[in-house]
Amino acid sequence: MSRTEGKNLRVVLYEGPGGTPLGDTERFETLSTLLDNGFEVTRPVAGQQVAPADDAPVLVLGHLDMEALPPVGADQDVYFRSLTDAEALETARDVREASGARQLEAWKPWFPVIDFDRCTNCMQCLTFCLFDVYGVDGKQQITVQNEDNCKTDCPACSRVCPEVAILFPKYGKGPINGDIVRAQDVQREAMKVDITTLLGGDLYGSLRNRQQDARKRFSTERDESKALLERKRCLGKLKQDLDIPDEVLMTLPSAEDIEERAVRAKAKMEKRLARSKTVQDSRPVPTEREWGI
Repeated sequence: MSRTEGKNLRVVLYEGPGGTPLGDTERFETLSTLLDNGFEVTRPVAGQQVAPADDAPVLVLGHLDMEALPPVGADQDVYFRSLTDAEALETARDVREASGARQLEAWKPWFPVIDFDRCTNCMQCLTFCLFDVYGVDGKQQITVQNEDNCKTDCPACSRVCPEVAILFPKYGKGPINGDIVRAQDVQREAMKVDITTLLGGDLYGSLRNRQQDARKRFSTERDESKALLERKRCLGKLKQDLDIPDEVLMTLPSAEDIEERAVRAKAKMEKRLARSKTVQDSRPVPTEREWGI
């Protein structure tokens, strides 16, 4: 069976009512092991929503009280397994085979995960990423909207996150890979460059200004080799400071693409502001009774 045929096994790491919470080390090792072996894992968190249920087989893992589990409908392909007397990876493989789900062990996705317990919604990742991976929801909360745009082996956005809130499960070292965040990690992250401060709050504007300055210099110097040397120097600095792979650097948008994107973003913002002003002006002025006077 190919990777595009059949259904995936959806693994749910459950720690709610009817189960005993996992320790930090066990939780990390379980998640990383399953992800490293190609399993799709969901961990429900109180107050947060997860993807809606579909017709794919589901494996519920955790330290479960098997006698207290809710009944499952006949049309639902759900398997409950307790980690108290079973090993996570072996259990997931057994259930995958029993359910007929496809094997994805050769496919290791690369994507960012936001730890909302640490995230302060500072939007630095949104400002920094040039591949439109991040966006905001209806409540203006940062989200990962286009994970397919993320460049494999590039953890750069996590490098600029001041709260160590962006995780890459496939990264080789902690805390970026989801390992326990220690006090020294937070202190080290706090020393990172603040992109907003560095670029005056407008990444695209700063890049446009840099492009205009470069054009002025080029028009007087007419030395293309110097321009290429400057580009190589800047790319080398990015690779060293943010651990960005060469192939990712080569796919960075051109100056013209960035300028066009800035124009679109500005037009979108102006349209949103105009719409908000229209809605505001259309509302009736509150009466004294409505104000409670």
